Amino acid sequence: MSKTQTSTFTDSALSDRVKDFLIRFKDKHGTYRYVEAIDEMMPKHSKYIIIDYNDLVSVPEIEIIFSQTPDRLFDAFSRAIKEALQTRFPDYAEKIKDEVRARLINYPLERSLRQINAETIGKITSVSGMVVRASEVKPLAKELIFVCPNDHPTKVIQLKGMDVKMPIVCDNPNCKHRDFDLKPEASKFIDFQILRLQELPEDLPPGQLPHYIDITIRQDLVDNSRPGDRIILTGIVRVEQEAVTGVQRGHSGLYRLRIEGNNIEFLGGRGIKTDRKIAREEVSPEDEKKIQALSRMPDVYQRLVDSFAPHIMGQSLIKEAIILLIVGANQRILGDGSKIRGDINVFLVGDPGTAKSEMLKFCARIAPRGLYTSGRGSTAAGLTAAIVRDKTGIMMLEAGAVVLGDQGLVCIDEFDKMKPEDRSALHEVMEQQSVSIAKGGIVATLNARTSILAAANPMYGKYDPFKNITENVNLPIPLLTRFDLIFVVRDIPAKEKDEKIARHIIELHATQGTDKRSVIDADLLTKYLSYAKRGTPNLTKEAEDKILDYYLKMRNVESEEMITVTPRQLEGIIRLSTARARLLMKDQVEEEDAERAIFLIQSMLEDAGVDVNTGKVDLGVLQGKPRSEVSKMQLFMDILKSLEGDNKVPVDERTFVKELEKSEKFKEDEARNYIRRMLREASIYESKPGHYNRV
Repeated sequence: MSKTQTSTFTDSALSDRVKDFLIRFKDKHGTYRYVEAIDEMMPKHSKYIIIDYNDLVSVPEIEIIFSQTPDRLFDAFSRAIKEALQTRFPDYAEKIKDEVRARLINYPLERSLRQINAETIGKITSVSGMVVRASEVKPLAKELIFVCPNDHPTKVIQLKGMDVKMPIVCDNPNCKHRDFDLKPEASKFIDFQILRLQELPEDLPPGQLPHYIDITIRQDLVDNSRPGDRIILTGIVRVEQEAVTGVQRGHSGLYRLRIEGNNIEFLGGRGIKTDRKIAREEVSPEDEKKIQALSRMPDVYQRLVDSFAPHIMGQSLIKEAIILLIVGANQRILGDGSKIRGDINVFLVGDPGTAKSEMLKFCARIAPRGLYTSGRGSTAAGLTAAIVRDKTGIMMLEAGAVVLGDQGLVCIDEFDKMKPEDRSALHEVMEQQSVSIAKGGIVATLNARTSILAAANPMYGKYDPFKNITENVNLPIPLLTRFDLIFVVRDIPAKEKDEKIARHIIELHATQGTDKRSVIDADLLTKYLSYAKRGTPNLTKEAEDKILDYYLKMRNVESEEMITVTPRQLEGIIRLSTARARLLMKDQVEEEDAERAIFLIQSMLEDAGVDVNTGKVDLGVLQGKPRSEVSKMQLFMDILKSLEGDNKVPVDERTFVKELEKSEKFKEDEARNYIRRMLREASIYESKPGHYNRV
């Protein structure tokens, strides 16, 4: 048929043609796909069927109308489905007669948000993006019944768009009344929601702001996608009038684009536009077979670690920790409703140029749900949640990075460059896994079950091994203790290692790129990790004993009030060992998993948890002052107090130094230096030359 003939179908002829297609179409397995779908509508209480565009290719006369007048074709589909349903379930068809519709999947003409312009108005299109904001669900009028004072009903059917024309005269010809009241119980409403779709980060041209567009969705599409989802939306482009200051309302010539959603498909994988899924299901049965085969390999653990950022040489311990962080442990909910955190937090601190940011970027790229943000450009509201006032004047909750990354992970680079007040927003996220907000009349607690991978540079450029970690990093101590693992990445020259790294970097710049022999493909790695996240392994008796023995042994080290581990580290070990069992697809956490977790925690303690004054592991380092410092300070103040007596006599420096030397904790130079330091810290003051008192 030629184009001119196709467009001359009358509406009823078109719906007959569509009905014919629905009843006659067989897929490659010989089943009548759409007949079955229509049969399933009543038992499922569904009001739509899904039409695959690829099936329409066999009927060019219908397909061609899609590109010309999609609205007309959707109406024809609604009528055809309703007629087919009437022969099967007449009662159900009567009940939902106004709500039947077709949803279209696999529409091939896909545009980016930037390509939606004036030429596309009224056309059907597919557009990919990320949902950043969702409004509340509101009822939208479909058919309104008004009554006049004499109780005559007047019917108004709302056509396209959002505006309702108020009736001018009563439907009853003898009635002269001009004022009407709405009768909501007799009117018909449908659910309606507005989403904001933003360009996918990988589609963004460099140096440009991301474009966004508002989308209206109705009926059962509402609440289908949440903020943070990557979707492909199929819909029809519409325009709505925009108010211009100085121009009378309703007379403005300026319009804005909006898309009326017809169907939402979820993007599988990492931004690969070909993987469209109707459901959120991320791993297909074929992938599952590959993953199962991979998990049975004897060297799978090492291969997974090697596949993480293969372009970075070495650092296998950090890579292992990050892989465990992506998989995480399962969150436990106790009988009384309290939750135990299952997500692992990792902190990298170290010299510039040790590929910290590169690891964070890679991690955000392969994680099933990962976001990357940098400290300097993030505010507390941007990380957690913000209250925004919509153009309709309604307060709306806009999700920040950690809420968008719910059940995924957030990588925060330049952690030390954040403003202290913004950083304090993360305290609650990291331990309680929620974001509480109370502003503008909205009091809410949002889920933020996310792992945090942070990286920071030391305060003075390079990491100073003669200072404790709290003096090297400008971070509040309570935040440091919430990280399960802290790695100090040092850049120490060593001939062999340096040569290896240099060769590796030069090879990357050569034509062949990285060596890919044992490396798992990045896409499969993402699917593997997302599949591994489903496991819920339980601790075995051996693993429990192993962890308990280690904990009690570490608590019992040299009891001069030193703290070597706290219950937080104990929970960290359990989380890490569960994550390792999950990664290897085991149902139980075995002894070897616990051993590896203990090894990771132990290497962290020997790296970041060592008190540089005594050379021993002391968690006091991460919690403010190590034991050695605290005891010295206590002694210093006690001696000064005893010399002062009750009358606060000024204490002579010579006498004081002699007393400090007698305690055998201070040498003479050290004692004098300590006095200067305490003066600087304003813990003591010089009451008269050479004499001191406590403040």
